[in-house]
Amino acid sequence: MAQEQTLFQRVRPHLGWLVLLVAVVVSMWPMRNDVARYLQHVGFQPHAPEWALAAALPLKVQVHIVAALSALAIGTIILLQPKGSRFHKTLGWAWVVAMAVTAVSSLFITGINGDTWSFIHLLSGWTIIGLPMAIYAIRNRKVQSHQRAMTGMFVGGLIVAGALTFIPGRFFYAFFFG
Repeated sequence: MAQEQTLFQRVRPHLGWLVLLVAVVVSMWPMRNDVARYLQHVGFQPHAPEWALAAALPLKVQVHIVAALSALAIGTIILLQPKGSRFHKTLGWAWVVAMAVTAVSSLFITGINGDTWSFIHLLSGWTIIGLPMAIYAIRNRKVQSHQRAMTGMFVGGLIVAGALTFIPGRFFYAFFFG
């Protein structure tokens, strides 16, 4: 049975990301007025979500968004919980399904490059190949390989790709700021 970990022990592996985030914020602090002027210039106006925009999206995009947000929520819980428990395994399978639906549904969504795929679709291919490989790794007791693959898909496939959806002209920018 796995030994119970304190909150600090569970969060400690992620402290590097927190330090990086703080470093970025501190380094950009002197430019805050310039950034504020630029955001005002481009019409950046935070507001309550425009639910009518979400309702007007095609079903394939709605499925993609729900799966991605589910994977983000489940993945965050998994990262903060002890590993190897039954709870971890159950949530892990839910996360795998959510990520698979997110990746596969993205293949049906185009628009950045007209009617063709964009560089963001490389993350989908990476996820479609990486999920079975990560499952294979843990079944063969290669815990570090499993951990690296799953964390990489979480960061690359959800955090990085998710951040790109907030670029002006994309849905979440309009949903929250446009």
